Amino acid sequence: MEMKNYLQLFLIAIVLTSCGNSDRGQLVGVEGKKWFPEKPYGMVLVPGGSFIMGKADDDIAGLENAPTKTVTVPSFYMDETEITNSEYRQFVHRVRDSVVRQRLAEEAELAGGNGGGQGGGRNRTIQDFAFQNADNQGGGNQNQNLTPYQEFSRHYDPMDQQLNWDVDIIWETSEYPDESYVMVMDEFYLSNDQSFNGERMLDVTKFKYSYKTMDTEAAARESEDRSSNVTEEEVEVYPDTTVWVRDFNYSYNEPMHNDYFAHTAFDNYPVVGVTWKQAKAFANWRTKHLNDFRREIGESRSNMFRLPSEAEWEYAARGGIESATYPWGGPYTKDDRACFLANFKPMRGDYAADEVLYTAEADSYRPNDYGLYNMSGNVAEWVNTSYDPASYEYMSPMSPNVNNKDNLRKVIRGGSWKDVSYFLQVSTRDYEYADSARSYIGFRIVQDFLGNALDLNRDR
Repeated sequence: MEMKNYLQLFLIAIVLTSCGNSDRGQLVGVEGKKWFPEKPYGMVLVPGGSFIMGKADDDIAGLENAPTKTVTVPSFYMDETEITNSEYRQFVHRVRDSVVRQRLAEEAELAGGNGGGQGGGRNRTIQDFAFQNADNQGGGNQNQNLTPYQEFSRHYDPMDQQLNWDVDIIWETSEYPDESYVMVMDEFYLSNDQSFNGERMLDVTKFKYSYKTMDTEAAARESEDRSSNVTEEEVEVYPDTTVWVRDFNYSYNEPMHNDYFAHTAFDNYPVVGVTWKQAKAFANWRTKHLNDFRREIGESRSNMFRLPSEAEWEYAARGGIESATYPWGGPYTKDDRACFLANFKPMRGDYAADEVLYTAEADSYRPNDYGLYNMSGNVAEWVNTSYDPASYEYMSPMSPNVNNKDNLRKVIRGGSWKDVSYFLQVSTRDYEYADSARSYIGFRIVQDFLGNALDLNRDR
């Protein structure tokens, strides 16, 4: 009897296997890779909810462009601090090195010879920086090493060559390996008559980040080919350090111009001198940087990083406190020990009354109840919203945002080290033009939380 049961189970297994189907004819769905919410490094989860956005009734002037309105935002992750010089420098250096490696590889191709990152040893040449897939680019049978995708797909771009990251760039002039290398590197430096202090200075205008974006809203409303809604952005990545001089007349700020972004003493200070467009480019690169890694380890892609909407920023700044004036509640800017709660200009002409003249470290002062530092003061922050005085009247109450690509006035929030306390209020709106950089404007990044925040409390 026992043998008979075993035989029946064996026959059932054969039938299921032979049919190639284990769902027993039921609708079970297509199972994808298991997704576990992963808090990005340096971010905190802001649980979604509803709040009253806008100015209090007693601020008559403020009510003109920020009337109260109940809105709802979904859950999202947000950087606990403003993006720092050190973090932004990671972006700058990656773009800088990519541009340099691209030119070195192109010159290696023109110079001929076999490349592909031979690397070590003292007898280096520019061929060590050749494209890694240079073997496929000519000579003999060009299809010899092509995969079927490379040979037959209309999507394969033979000019999309892989940079060689296995060899370190040689920056010391005394170690340049050959004439071709010298010619390439000279392209990236200013001429001697533009350099000073005995230093060779990079021409920062040479380093640009390119990426594509799609106007999803326009594409969703058009039935035509959506390629017309895809644009390629090209953005210079280095921050504009001259803002420390240009923003203030008859003021000695040259030390900040010379050292604020470049010196490691300011690593943990918020980056400034970046435009709205540069902040958007940084968010795009940050997404690519994470997904490149996840692809290498076989994980599903992460969703994109981006600037917060104006509603998300205000919701996060309030820290869950209803009708708060400031991130800590309010209405005062000092605590019970008479210590200032943010970096701003407390008195006329007295920028250092709060013990800080310019910016403070990004994690200075106490965070709000969501764990977010300096949502008021230190530096004002770009958000992904165009400034329209009437936008509160017509924006949706559900995850609202008004971002008109033709409106170059972009909202900044939170006030800065040079502002009076009114601009530190969580409901105060201000703006700057998208292509403008200032010594008092920085940014922080958000990422949508996939699913419901309640998922974090469930067993996985």
